[in-house]
Amino acid sequence: MTRILLIEDDTETADAIVSELTERGFEVRWAPDGIGGLDRARESSPDALIVDRMLPGMDGLTVIEALRKDQVRTPVLVLSALGAVDDRVRGLRVGGDDYLTKPFALVELVARVEALLRRPFDSRETTLQAGPLELDLIERTARRGEREIDLLPREFRLLEYMMRRSDQLLTRAMLLEEVWNYKFVPATTNLIDVHMGRLRHKVDGPGETQLIHNVRGSGFILRVR
Repeated sequence: MTRILLIEDDTETADAIVSELTERGFEVRWAPDGIGGLDRARESSPDALIVDRMLPGMDGLTVIEALRKDQVRTPVLVLSALGAVDDRVRGLRVGGDDYLTKPFALVELVARVEALLRRPFDSRETTLQAGPLELDLIERTARRGEREIDLLPREFRLLEYMMRRSDQLLTRAMLLEEVWNYKFVPATTNLIDVHMGRLRHKVDGPGETQLIHNVRGSGFILRVR
């Protein structure tokens, strides 16, 4: 039987979802808060997760982000009353696979869960590659070709974020939010530029093709094509 973990603090909503999914043959477990939901997700290895964005104890996006850092690839459907484009993008960027805005029809929720379960199984990702760059996500090591790159933890996270979005423009606001977890962008800060300068010095060695590019006034791009 396919196992679903629902993390939802609203009892009425949770009861309706559990009842609908159970009638359709799913085995459903329910956690009413983020901390308990994260513990259950780690312990029970469900086939899919349904996670409300606003949860007591730990918000839903933090739960998803923590699981992705643990290399848990279980598909996640995010539920939220926040339906703006930026909110949906944020939910997908932290590791959600689909996003459903409240209020919703139960039949649509079931269809989205079934669609997630039909996706090809994504085996545990242990390495990340972009052009000549390779990250070992388990050992936390980095290489450019045959050359090992000695990175500090924050530099590793910054490079990982850029490699997952290679050939895309990354603004300073995006980097502050996603890599430094800033909830707001300071009026003036050179934090990104300082770290990016150090990272570029390590990634782009003497005589090597430049990979990290500063787009004046906009942000940075890791070009690997």
